[in-house]
Amino acid sequence: MSFMQEMDSLNTVQQQAIELATTEESLNMIQMLMKGGWIMIPITFLLFLALVIFFERYITIRKATKSDTGLMSHVKSNVMSGRLDAAISACRSSNSALGRMLQKGLSRVGRPIKDIEGAIENAGKLEVSKLEKNINILGIIAGIAPMMGFVGTIFGVIQIFREVEIAGGIDIGTVSGGLYVKMIASASGLTVGILAYIGYHALNMMVERLILRMETEAVEFIDLLDEPGA
Repeated sequence: MSFMQEMDSLNTVQQQAIELATTEESLNMIQMLMKGGWIMIPITFLLFLALVIFFERYITIRKATKSDTGLMSHVKSNVMSGRLDAAISACRSSNSALGRMLQKGLSRVGRPIKDIEGAIENAGKLEVSKLEKNINILGIIAGIAPMMGFVGTIFGVIQIFREVEIAGGIDIGTVSGGLYVKMIASASGLTVGILAYIGYHALNMMVERLILRMETEAVEFIDLLDEPGA
């Protein structure tokens, strides 16, 4: 066998060893999490729920942010030209929060400015409530998940000391090993809580930026209608 062939064989063996070690490590992690007890079931469910809500809201808010790009300029040009139907059509075709808000204002053109402002404000509140849908659940998960982890750990500690009482003596190895296993529940609950907390505030920041943009566009729209000759 040549030197190059020997090196290839060695590299293959090393690669297989790395893959085997990685697989074993993954299995050990899963097995360790399963040792956290029955409390790991609701904690896992909370993690799944938090991920679903975060990604669904993230995609929705990002879509709402991108879909109204350039809408205000189209509406402004049509209003200045006296083509309200074209402006309403542009708002309707945008299918965005800003578009629906401006469409509500355009449908009130001809009425007092206060009425138009009220219609836009009400439409804006409705759109914001749609964007914020289910975000508060992330805040609830951020508070509940760590408490569930602590509950699991406390029940585990109670079980350990009950076994110690039955055995009639303290085995340091058994106690420390049991505590190590039961602390998995606390660590898992804290991890899920932190992730949900980060997701909750990240989504709220996105919504706040979108609200600021909508308010700016609404003020510009009202100023446009309030201009002489509009």
